[in-house]
Amino acid sequence: MTPTAVLSAVEKDNKRITRGWTFYDWANSVYPLVITSSIFPIYWGAQAVDAQGRDVVQFLGYTLPGSSLLTYAISAAFLLIALVSPFLTSLADYSGRKKLFLQIFCYLGAASCAALYFFTKDTLTLSTFIFILATVGFSGSIVFYNSYLPEISSEAKFDSLSARGFSMGYIGSVLLLLICLGIIQGPEIAGGPKGVALFGMSVGKATRLSFLLTGIWWIGFAQIPFFTLPPDTGRPRSAVGAAASADGWVLNGFRELGKVWRQLQQLPNLKRFLLAYFTYNMGVQTVMYVATIFGDKVLKLDSTSLIITILLLQIVGILGAYLFAKLSERIGNTRALSWAVFIWMLICVAGYFVQAGWSFFLLAGIIGLTMGAVQSLSRSTYSKIMPENTPNSAAFFSFFDVVEKLGIVIGTLSFGVIGQLTGNMRNSILSLIVFFIIGLGFLLSLRGKKLRDDPSPAAFPGPPAAAAAN
Repeated sequence: MTPTAVLSAVEKDNKRITRGWTFYDWANSVYPLVITSSIFPIYWGAQAVDAQGRDVVQFLGYTLPGSSLLTYAISAAFLLIALVSPFLTSLADYSGRKKLFLQIFCYLGAASCAALYFFTKDTLTLSTFIFILATVGFSGSIVFYNSYLPEISSEAKFDSLSARGFSMGYIGSVLLLLICLGIIQGPEIAGGPKGVALFGMSVGKATRLSFLLTGIWWIGFAQIPFFTLPPDTGRPRSAVGAAASADGWVLNGFRELGKVWRQLQQLPNLKRFLLAYFTYNMGVQTVMYVATIFGDKVLKLDSTSLIITILLLQIVGILGAYLFAKLSERIGNTRALSWAVFIWMLICVAGYFVQAGWSFFLLAGIIGLTMGAVQSLSRSTYSKIMPENTPNSAAFFSFFDVVEKLGIVIGTLSFGVIGQLTGNMRNSILSLIVFFIIGLGFLLSLRGKKLRDDPSPAAFPGPPAAAAAN
């Protein structure tokens, strides 16, 4: 079977398939909200302190700020997934088992997330590694999930379907967050004794229960996309893979990576967009991962204010994803992204001066508006610039994923180092503006161009790509 035949077997814009696909956003988005952004960082801040309550911990014989350890753990997780995901995704393309790899990473992440139920001060070191595994599972599954987009959707619906997926994620994650908050803070809000959660549990135990519920939610709702997405073919997804399958999966995986790399040499616009994405997303993702710890340690916000802020981010994020999707229809993807990145530059400046109070909530609203927009538009724009009907979409998305993950590694690592050296996380926030300036420069170089390159027939056998993404 030819590569085109394999891909054409999937009906595009099938409502059952696309609806099922968006449910993986509903399933796994609880991890970045509950674990990355809200409850876990607050709980981490309470555990990662010394006997005097200072932001200092002992980790593998080193003494360092607890807030910096969290950013370093995030960096380590994304460095690990950046190293292994290209091999795994190319392997998935060759073996025709994309869904299997999606499931493996999903189960790894969800099980590790649930294991954070045992996180206490006494298990800080072990829990840090469990957190790294959970982040690896989350990030690894996203690679395979994203790679389905150009296979199940027509190009005209990339933006809207991508935005719908992010919106489903926002809604589902907010729903679980409200459930967790009801368990943790509900009795106290209702006038009960302070420090007592639902069913008489301590607040600490109820908080750890939210980590367990997050893992269960993730695994449970992931069964919907697992059931509705196209089944694995069990056959090589490219002609080269079919011819070389006798050499084994290991060699096939490296061949696939080499093939995609050679193709990228003849796709100048795709390379330019990846450079832009690498730099501006470095700043976006870093802010998303450190916002709560910044509010906790720098602004000294109480947990209720932090949770309200996170809810605001999610709700406004839904609006932002759809708003910028509509904007991209009117002015083009790169122009819409350029405006979003420019707003992020202003956010960095405002973040340096922001104080607790109305200015903080206003800034959080602006972050939410552009946060979903950048993520959604970046995914759909990349899908448009990719070679049309490529038989190895997972391998192409592995490059996209590696760019993202390496950006997060550099962003979070630099944030932690600058904060540790200067003793002020505000300096770390301000330094992120450099990433946005460089990213905006690359995006502006794409404006006015037909984004999808016209590849040479020798490099890309098959029907030529004719659609523009601008």
